[in-house]
Amino acid sequence: MRYLLVLTLILLLLAGCATGPRYETTGVATDLVPSEVSASTQDYQGSQVIWGGMIVATRNLADYTELEVLAYPLENNQRPAASRTPQGRFLVRAPGYLEEVSYAPGRRVTVTGTLGEKVQGQVGEAPYTYPLVHARDTHLWPLESRSTDSGSNTRFSIGVGVIFR
Repeated sequence: MRYLLVLTLILLLLAGCATGPRYETTGVATDLVPSEVSASTQDYQGSQVIWGGMIVATRNLADYTELEVLAYPLENNQRPAASRTPQGRFLVRAPGYLEEVSYAPGRRVTVTGTLGEKVQGQVGEAPYTYPLVHARDTHLWPLESRSTDSGSNTRFSIGVGVIFR
């Protein structure tokens, strides 16, 4: 019985360390970036991608939700690294309805899907060619807590006892 309790606690601890999805990259064009696809005359339709970034806009339409995303390189856990140089913009079409309050500008998202046709649009007053991803899966990353302590976003603590401040 005690062994089962310890094993359960270890599994719960490990599950708490999970940080997000880990999409399979077999058959995925991991070297493609949105700015390259946007500027290229080559046809990338049908390519499988895993892209991520910061949501710029969300539009709910009749049959799908469209996200405009400012792309960033992905970290090892496939979270967009917003501290790095942006890689262009792309559009995501996710079937059904995604809540605009949840998928709000500034939120990070990672998307897997198939590249479709390019879509002509604008960024401000400038014309822009967006690569379009027909989403198979989207992962909305949790909001980051704004910590003023040592500048690190990671805080980890295990202990038993009482702390007086």
